[in-house]
Amino acid sequence: MQTFNFLQEHILENDAVRLNPLHNQDIDKLLSFSEQQPELWKYSLQPADGLENLKAYLDIALKGRKEETSYPFIVFDKRTQKVAGSTRFYDFQKTHNTVQLGYTWYGKEFQGTGLNKQCKLLLLEFAFETLGLDRVEFRADANNERSIAAMKSIGCSVEGILRNNCAAPNGRRDSIVLSILKDEWFGGVKKTLKSKIEKEGNISRQ
Repeated sequence: MQTFNFLQEHILENDAVRLNPLHNQDIDKLLSFSEQQPELWKYSLQPADGLENLKAYLDIALKGRKEETSYPFIVFDKRTQKVAGSTRFYDFQKTHNTVQLGYTWYGKEFQGTGLNKQCKLLLLEFAFETLGLDRVEFRADANNERSIAAMKSIGCSVEGILRNNCAAPNGRRDSIVLSILKDEWFGGVKKTLKSKIEKEGNISRQ
């Protein structure tokens, strides 16, 4: 187990994907999604559609890193050699040895390709095996069926609904809470996730 160094440039990668620390200059790499696919942030508490929203999105993400509460990444798909989206560790709780994983989005052309599982494998390995965290939490709009299905598919357990718990761009929302615990990760979640990735990879090569 190691203490997380927010100043360090943590790069997570495998044969399919590379997660690089997000920087202000990455705005040019993400702008096309922001301008051409605004629906990506339909359920987001922090939308990044349009240039001004994207600037605010990056500012908040990088402010969190400076304050040592979050660590945002830009996602690079090695199979297409293109930037695919972004994801983030946030709400680091040193006292409780936990973190949340979210603010995840991918361009439409990368959805359903297996990229998300590859990213989550890297992030969860880092959280549980390098940092030695005890719990990784996930949250989403309770109406966001795609996101909820994706979280369940990587092995998250549903804990419940926080009713009307936070302000959203269009009023308030109910948030679903899911999680993976360290014992669950080592007890079978990691193995199952890797098996799904391998199976999907075999199918895509057929």
